[in-house]
Amino acid sequence: MTAIPTISVDAMGGDLGPEAVVEGIGHALKRWPDRKAHYLLHGDEALLAPLLEKHPKVAAVCELRHTETLVQMTDKPSEAVRRARGSSMWNAIQSVKAGEAGAIVSSGNTGALMAIGKVILRMKKGVHRPAISANWPTPKGHTVVLDVGANVQCGATQLVEFAIMGEAYHSAVFGGDSPSVGLLNVGQEELKGNDTVREADQLIRKSGLDIAYQGFIEGNDISAGGIDVVVTDGFTGNIALKTAEGTARLVAGWVREALTSSLLAKLAAGLLSLGALERLRQRMDPRYINGGVLLGLKGIVVKSHGGADGEGFASALGLAYVMAKSDFMAQIRANLDKFASFEEEQEVVAAS
Repeated sequence: MTAIPTISVDAMGGDLGPEAVVEGIGHALKRWPDRKAHYLLHGDEALLAPLLEKHPKVAAVCELRHTETLVQMTDKPSEAVRRARGSSMWNAIQSVKAGEAGAIVSSGNTGALMAIGKVILRMKKGVHRPAISANWPTPKGHTVVLDVGANVQCGATQLVEFAIMGEAYHSAVFGGDSPSVGLLNVGQEELKGNDTVREADQLIRKSGLDIAYQGFIEGNDISAGGIDVVVTDGFTGNIALKTAEGTARLVAGWVREALTSSLLAKLAAGLLSLGALERLRQRMDPRYINGGVLLGLKGIVVKSHGGADGEGFASALGLAYVMAKSDFMAQIRANLDKFASFEEEQEVVAAS
């Protein structure tokens, strides 16, 4: 019998606090009734216990771990690390370190989550910096984009590491062998882009990595579905992600306006399949793809959007479930080792 995964939850993080967390677990139970999971809720018992009493089905799959302190959304990462010991975020991550949970989910302070994750879980060998992934809906499924905010500036070596982690992540979450990988650039020609992107392109081509590398791709290729993994720095990736989310909300608003602008429009909308409209709504709703994994740590850390409501938090929980059940951590090892060997060889050649 397959073991039921345990997911550790920072129940005090995010703009909406414990309410969104408890509601999120409830939505996850309804959305994926076949996914059996156990949840460790780290937070203030005085706030969480009454919420669990109102949701007995949620309470049945949760274990409450009381803590009186929390990491504020305004805390700087360095300050959070110094003061975070014993907080809901710290304890939630510590549960993964201790082997009690297979993944942790938090809507809290992104910088603090990354800093505390690095302190407690440490970086995987061969990875210099973690990267935040995003699952981008396309006509053919999903494209994984990374980094989307963890690293404003990246060197060529970091971009290669992101490619390795993104490729393994796509396989773990969406299945399939040899997902295609591309470097985001201002054009597909070899001479386009800055020095960092061009150097990363050459490193991937020369290092003999076992990935289906496609070279440079452009911004309009992200949503087209022709590439599975898009690699970029956190500055560019975050702007692209926020632009896409804003566009999705804009188009969703236009559709809603068109279907309610007049009595005739409302009658026409009533003749349409409600199921089809619901599927369209979900595909255009950023909440249904909420959640990014902090790739590169020795443990699975899922970052939910700070403003996520129950529906959005459920999506992050679903991602944590899939990751906890996957063998992602083992999948990236071979290519990281191969790239490390290539770099060592290059250093020897440069020194001789």
